[in-house]
Amino acid sequence: MGDNTVIIFCAHSDDQIFGVGATIAKYAKEGKEIFTYIFSFGELSHPWLKRNVSIKMRVKESFEADKVVGGKGIRFFDLKEGKFVEGAKKIKLQATIQKIILEKKPSKIFTHSVDDPHPDHNDVHNMVLKALDRIDYKCDVFTFDIWNWIAVKDRDSPRLVVDAGQTFQLKIKALRKFKSQWAALFTLLPSVYIRAIYHGIKNKMTFAEVFRKIR
Repeated sequence: MGDNTVIIFCAHSDDQIFGVGATIAKYAKEGKEIFTYIFSFGELSHPWLKRNVSIKMRVKESFEADKVVGGKGIRFFDLKEGKFVEGAKKIKLQATIQKIILEKKPSKIFTHSVDDPHPDHNDVHNMVLKALDRIDYKCDVFTFDIWNWIAVKDRDSPRLVVDAGQTFQLKIKALRKFKSQWAALFTLLPSVYIRAIYHGIKNKMTFAEVFRKIR
């Protein structure tokens, strides 16, 4: 198992920054290699644009954000939003996820919370756990929240608290690379600050990111 390798599985191209941005930056500064796998290009956010134009825009933003936080690269799976399960079957994505995990041998995996109300986020969560079960791979698995504030199913799970005091502004800088997602930024950015400050105060830090350990 590569102690310095971390994998993030997420549904859309800004989820990894909203959920794990400051932690990615912190781990990168510590010498860890962080690889991000995004299940959808998210082109439906701009239905008035040609698909290839929207995809090019979202990919560019994603790689720019990844560079800001020090990630080691991004790979997209091109699933259609709202149809992850059907799309995954067509391209045999389950086998691909298993292969990625076996090749990268991560010590940590971050993915969406089971409580997240977004169906795409929920599908990613389920597919990642299914892949781990099929190959019987053991590593720490942590979940992050984006659209949900209250944990229900995993509320009693152990917590990973990451001191984001030195890297929170890198997270904000990376989020601002997603200029096409101004509506999401407008909606979620206040909660990003509130959550980081709340967890920071609770854990005697300036800013903090907190994740639930489910495995």
